[in-house]
Amino acid sequence: MSALLAINGRFLTQPVTGVQRYAHKVVSALDGLASAEGTTVFSPKTAEDVEFARLHFAKGGYATGHAWEQFELPRLSRGRRLLNLCNTAPALVQDQIVCIHDANIFAAPGSYSYAFRFLYHSLQPVLARRSARIATVSHAAARQIARHLPVSLKDITVLPNGHEHALGWNPCLAKAAPDLLASRNAQRPFVLALGSRARHKNISLVIDIAPTLHEQGIDVIVAGGGDGIFTAEALNGQPNVHFCGRVSDDDLAYLLDRALCLVFPSLTEGFGLPIVEAMARGCPVIASNCASMPEVCGDAALLASPFDRAEWLRHIDALRRSASLRNDLIGRGREQVRQFSWHSTAAGYLDLLGRPGADVATYRPPAPATTRIAVIFATRGRPPVVATTVRHFLATQTLKPSAVIVSCVDEADAGDLVSHPDVTVVTGPAGLAAQRNTGLDQLDRGTEIVVFFDDDFVADRNWLASAQRVFRDESQVVGFTGRVVADGIKGPGIAFDEAVRLVQTAEIPQRPEWTEPYSPYGCNMAFRLSAIGGARFDERLVLYGWLEDRDFASGLSKRGGRLVKWSSAYGVHMGVKSGRVSGERLGYSQIVNPLYMMGKGTMPLAKVVDHIFGNAASNFGRAVWPEPFIDRKGRAKGNLIAIADVLRGRLEPERAAGIAIRNTAKKADGGRSHNDV
Repeated sequence: MSALLAINGRFLTQPVTGVQRYAHKVVSALDGLASAEGTTVFSPKTAEDVEFARLHFAKGGYATGHAWEQFELPRLSRGRRLLNLCNTAPALVQDQIVCIHDANIFAAPGSYSYAFRFLYHSLQPVLARRSARIATVSHAAARQIARHLPVSLKDITVLPNGHEHALGWNPCLAKAAPDLLASRNAQRPFVLALGSRARHKNISLVIDIAPTLHEQGIDVIVAGGGDGIFTAEALNGQPNVHFCGRVSDDDLAYLLDRALCLVFPSLTEGFGLPIVEAMARGCPVIASNCASMPEVCGDAALLASPFDRAEWLRHIDALRRSASLRNDLIGRGREQVRQFSWHSTAAGYLDLLGRPGADVATYRPPAPATTRIAVIFATRGRPPVVATTVRHFLATQTLKPSAVIVSCVDEADAGDLVSHPDVTVVTGPAGLAAQRNTGLDQLDRGTEIVVFFDDDFVADRNWLASAQRVFRDESQVVGFTGRVVADGIKGPGIAFDEAVRLVQTAEIPQRPEWTEPYSPYGCNMAFRLSAIGGARFDERLVLYGWLEDRDFASGLSKRGGRLVKWSSAYGVHMGVKSGRVSGERLGYSQIVNPLYMMGKGTMPLAKVVDHIFGNAASNFGRAVWPEPFIDRKGRAKGNLIAIADVLRGRLEPERAAGIAIRNTAKKADGGRSHNDV
């Protein structure tokens, strides 16, 4: 290899967690490769001496931690291509390879301290832009990094964790685990969870299901992380839960070899090393069905939603009852982990170090499991429009929905879709919010994602597939909206054929744009049904659809969910003018709705002020020379009526629907609102 090579050895001074274990095992595997001869591992002086067979080891500098990495490592490694394996690297170095294990600092910020978040938010974007190559540990992590950092997915190399180290653990040398198991009823099987204080590890789910497991005669052992994440009530009230704190690798092997299964309910993982460690030791795995876990598990584990306790209980009970299922998973697991080798990963890094632009071979992830997605179209008075868009949608989507629901006031609103075999037409009260709620009430058990499209929205063929991928990768995303390529709402509208052409010819950016937080735009938005629960659209918000979308999404995000916009899902909003609201009604809603939402806590004061004054200024300022298709005079009048009502103490958003229109022949307002349903 022509280039002189160096390895960032700061990890040698850090406690060993999953990230540091990755570095230790990759460097150890590199030391076994003849082509790595001459590579130097540089570390701070506080590191213990390490003996390598082929690699050189050098300590230098006076600082420690990040200061050593940022200011002294560049000097020590000058003239060499640098390999960094633990998420961070010197910002001043360009000729380097950096492994970023995940983007959890963006996806699950609540799991980290403010100082940690500040460091990573400041440093990792710089590394993504300046480094010769970015690597990561799974395809899901690569997608996540490409969403949150300035690097294209195609420029990220996937070099996973390995499994061989777990085969070298010796349960005969275990010290703490045998005593723990001896202290409990040996006749009771137990499930093993690896605990952590990080919220995204979701160990609280295991504590929550412990009482039911106790009734079934099953214990829970939590290893690692301590018990600081649990309340005293949780600890004292669960007689079948046993904590053993941090354990050695040999103790972990002892537990894995005897557990009914490993339960791994994490909300997000870059890889999920305990999964392959358990499989390598012949321990069945139940893991979350999101982020990297499905691709690491393949068909060798049972998968469950990290939010569905009943599903975890069913899987554990199935393993308890069926020895054949357990043996089948053990065999599949041992086959699955053969894809993940430290030797192969080390060889991949050598390829990158020799040529950073190299196309390095990696494992192939399984096809994503089908997600049950239901799509709801609310419509009224526009049967030709909804029939055309829904038929086009059904004919073109690469991911077929589990259900398509057209929600109407009268069946005639759905046109010939009434007889379509793949469409369910439902009727109920009028109003966009009410009709969406009618659709929600029709969803089948097991639906995971619900999508709302305007009846005049033409979606790209991969809209559902893109949404599915985001909801699978990012388990804490509860609301999602796509990019509107063109919006006919403020102009004369866009004809259907032209909308189709615009979608087909839309420019696809090399790096799709991820925006967070982002209040969903109702012409194309999706939600995680488990996050919705019993929540419904506020039927008092009878007009001005964007605000009722915002109100609904804000209610979900207040529970801790994330709202995002992803440009890989896109389409055209035709802005069909028939069925639109009048300017007076819309103007009334522009004032009253934000104030009503502020009272509910779903719209902050700053946005209320900006929304009201921005709209009122536009309406009154342009009333003399209004834009075509926008009823500025009607809106201004509606603003005045609303202001008068507010001054009288009347804050009733539903009153907008009852405002009389003086001129029944007046054209519908083409402003930013959805169909008047």
